[in-house]
Amino acid sequence: MGDRHEFDREGLGLWSDEERFEVTRERLAEYAAATNDPIPAHLAGDVGSPVFAIVPVFDALMAPAVDVVPMEIFGRITHGEKDFHFHRPISPGDKLVSRGRVIGWETKSTGALVHIHLTCHDEVSGDLVNEQYLSGFFRGVDAGEKVGYAIPVIAPHAEVKGATPTATATAKAHVDDDQTFRYAPASGDPVPLHLDDDFAKSAGLPGIIAHGLCTMAMAGWGILAEVADSDVARVKRLAVRFSKFVFPGDDLETRIWMAGTADGVTTYAFETIRGEDVVLSNGIAEIAD
Repeated sequence: MGDRHEFDREGLGLWSDEERFEVTRERLAEYAAATNDPIPAHLAGDVGSPVFAIVPVFDALMAPAVDVVPMEIFGRITHGEKDFHFHRPISPGDKLVSRGRVIGWETKSTGALVHIHLTCHDEVSGDLVNEQYLSGFFRGVDAGEKVGYAIPVIAPHAEVKGATPTATATAKAHVDDDQTFRYAPASGDPVPLHLDDDFAKSAGLPGIIAHGLCTMAMAGWGILAEVADSDVARVKRLAVRFSKFVFPGDDLETRIWMAGTADGVTTYAFETIRGEDVVLSNGIAEIAD
């Protein structure tokens, strides 16, 4: 189906070294600005937006992947799925400790997926701040047979999407021409698919693409504003599948449906669209009532 590359089985299941990250108000505010986040508490750096949680764990994400994925294709990684489970928000002054491990990989019709599990703890208390799962996608790569196991299934909640959405988020959901160049330093994500037009074209793309987590962050603050009173402390889970690439200049809209309530938490299904294209599918937001 594509170029065959051998992933290193010796790296399967091995935890990375602990990565430490001290949260500053300035870094929280920079990330909010880089994702066009309009929520005042995020822009002021008073608290991290939900998807800011990727920033403290980024090195812990990359380290185990480097031990498994061949270096000649590493720069082609994009996100397949992302699933955040939150125990509390991230705040200025937090000292966080993260680590990650590759739990498996598999080959699909369009490329290979590598599955990664991450944890983020408070260095002082030892409490779990969040837990994250992601699948990294390598377009046009054949990684051979399935190894290990995949991240948890993200339910599509297709049964609710035939109805009128509970809410729609559109405010400022425009991907600016310089979005990727602002997002890269704010997030710490230097992958050249987002910054180098020639490199992106060499990977079979029409040009640079937006960071998947930037698109997810835009959907995240939209959902907060529409169904959680812009209160990040109420978010217990946020998960998506990255269905299509997003490009600078795109206008995005996030449609939200109530999918059920249990134990004081309401589950919302959502999808983010660009015109007729669904760019984020299988979205789930679990919001404490």
